[in-house]
Order: sequence, then C-alpha cells, then structure tokens
Amino acid sequence: METFQRLESEVRGYCRNWPAVFDKAVGSHVYDETGKPYLDFFAGAGSLNYGHNRPELKSKLVDYITDDRIVHSLDAYSTSKREFLKTFDEIVLKPRGLDYKIQFPGPAGNNAVEAALKLARKYTGRQTIISFTNGFHGMTLGALAVTGNSMKRGGAGVPLDHVATMPFDNYLDGRTPDFLWLRSLLEDSGSGLDKPAAVIVETVQGEGGINAASAEWLRGLSELCREYDMLMIVDDIQMGCGRTGDFFSFEEAGITPDIVTLSKSISGYGLPMALTMFKRELDVWDPGEHNGTFRGFNPAMVTGSESLRLFWQDDAFAKATKAKGDMVAARLQEIAAEHPETGAHVRGRGLGLGLAFEQTEVAKKLTAECFDRGLLLETSGPEDEVAKLLPPLTATEEELSSGLDIMADAARAAVKVPQLA
Repeated sequence: METFQRLESEVRGYCRNWPAVFDKAVGSHVYDETGKPYLDFFAGAGSLNYGHNRPELKSKLVDYITDDRIVHSLDAYSTSKREFLKTFDEIVLKPRGLDYKIQFPGPAGNNAVEAALKLARKYTGRQTIISFTNGFHGMTLGALAVTGNSMKRGGAGVPLDHVATMPFDNYLDGRTPDFLWLRSLLEDSGSGLDKPAAVIVETVQGEGGINAASAEWLRGLSELCREYDMLMIVDDIQMGCGRTGDFFSFEEAGITPDIVTLSKSISGYGLPMALTMFKRELDVWDPGEHNGTFRGFNPAMVTGSESLRLFWQDDAFAKATKAKGDMVAARLQEIAAEHPETGAHVRGRGLGLGLAFEQTEVAKKLTAECFDRGLLLETSGPEDEVAKLLPPLTATEEELSSGLDIMADAARAAVKVPQLA
C-alpha cells in the first residue's frame, strides 16, 4: 500500500474500507492481486448493473478499438453516437411514450445534474431549486447545493445558494400531510421563498440511505409541479438503467418528468457517460452554451447501444430484476428479525436495497465483517447507518444467496462486537 499512501491524496475513500489492491473482475466477482475473489454487492456504486466485463459488451468494445474507430469527438457527429441515439430512442424512449431531446453534458453524473439545473433556470428565468432532505446529486458546486449531506456540503468552501430544502417522503414519519410545508410556502407571498424554477428528486435516495419514495408521493410531487409551474427533474443516475426493475425508476409511479439525468450504468460497461434528457420544448440552449471536452466518448456509446439491445428489447430483464429484488428483500427481512435490539429494518426497491440500523454503528461493523469474508458492500445514509446493496442485476440467485449468507454471518459478528464508548 506504500505507493498509494505516499502519492495519492488523502481524499481517497473506498480503499480505506477495502484494504486490498484489485486486479481483475468478471461478472459478479472482483479479484485482488493475490487472486482472492470478492463477491461484488457494490457494482461500481451502480455503474456496473450488467456486471464486470460482460463478454458481449467487451467484444463490441475490443472490435471498435482495434478497428481504429473514433474514440474522442466532443460533440461532432459520429457513427457510434448516431447508433446510440437511434437505439436509445427505439428501445427505451418510444415504447414508454417519451419524447425527450438528449444532451451529452460530460462524462459523469454531476455533469448531467449541472446541465439540468442550468437548463431549468434558463428556461424559466428563475433561480431557486427545490431539493429534498437526504438527497445526493453530486460533488460539483451546483449539484452539491441540492445535496443534503452536511459533510459533503462543508467541503465546498463557499455558500451554496438558490436552493430550498423540503422534507422527502416520510421524513416526518407521516405526522404531516405530504407537501404541506412546501405548498404553504408557495401560496404565501410572505414566506420568503422565491418562485422555484424546478424541483430535483431521486425516487430512491441511494447515498442518502436507500429511502424509497412511494408512487403516490411521486405522483403528488408531479401534480404539485404542474400546479405551480415548476419543472420536475428526476435524478436517475444511480437508480436508473434497471436498478429498481423498470429501466427508469419513475415508471412505477406513472409520471413523466420534465428533465431526467442518467449516468453510471448507461454505458453498460463502467465507461464514463452521462445524459441529460428533457422535453422537446425545453431545448432552449444556445450552441455551445453548456459543453465539455469529454462529452463525446464514443466507446461508451458502443457498449451502451449493445447493452440496450441485450437487456431491454422486452420486459423480461425488468421482471427478473424485480423477482430477484423480492428474494433479496425477504432474506434481508430475516436478517433484520435476528437483531431487533439494533432497530434493523429493510429499505429500497428492486435491487437497490439497504439494511438500516437504529444503532448506527452496526452498519459499518457489518460491512467490515463482510469484506473480511469476501463480500464488497458499502454504507450510506447521513450517519452511515445503512448497509447498502447494489449487486449486479445479472447476478445469479446462487450468487445473491451466497452474498446474503455472508451478510447474515457478518451481522451476527457485528452485533457481538463491543459497542464503542
């Protein structure tokens, strides 16, 4: 580890919880440089929904590169971009009745969020964005302004303005009607809330603790946006591309957001790629008004197109993901029931799930015990109180069961660890 400790910044994070040097990865497993296997319930923080080095995607990528096809093109036209746009339109958008324009804003999720916020402000001529408690949208300044986590916000070093934070679904444990506070502020000219340009929301808050909004709450939010002439932005960066079952996590609610952000698994292979999509009438950008050097990474478009053809021609993959999610959730319920003294409970939808603990230190201990047993798992939530599961959607039932067996053993060991003073 000496090279990393001497040369790499102290900002590094995941490696502190996983003290191994990784070398290879196939399917649902990664291997360290000694050859030790680890079952992966992290999947690149949701960037590897189809697993590591999927052979069909790898073959397309290798053929593309060895044929000297274009890799870097900014926003110039390319054959791979044309193929991706056509494939995405035919397989994803048209079957869902979505007429979105597609912007390639840069290679990462925060680029997609920044573009969404800028576009909403430009279109409406307003500045304020409504965000929600425990939301996470990225680490650049605009995205960070609509993020709830105080530690991450504190790293900005400057004021994070033009945002109003409202309670996410069930944040107040059902003690107040949905949107009572927001509606009151919108209706009261003395509230101090300037008319918002948009709201930005995750249907399932990944980094915020696997908090899943109900379909009813999401529909209510969509109706509120229409009533008060606010744009609705759904950040589907971590929970999109099938993580909750359907391709988009908002499909279950039957809503059509004005703007949608995608990244992480849209390339299908873990390659950098992001999309900002919006209703056609919102496309008021001037040429070059939002750009970036790496917004045309053609190899990601090649694997992205192939992943859509492989998994999304029909609803079979979505149904399989939901069935696996039900199986994993049921097993997590059993693990939670073993440890009632910790306040353990299950959160999430599809294969975006979490085992949360009221004794907040347990989740960190559990994930550490999982690593020692060969399972990669991260924590989430404001106090790292949730053991977060993001396994590849392609993981077999046997692999999922094996990982859950490890979690069950790790939970028993974690609960027995003496409590910190």
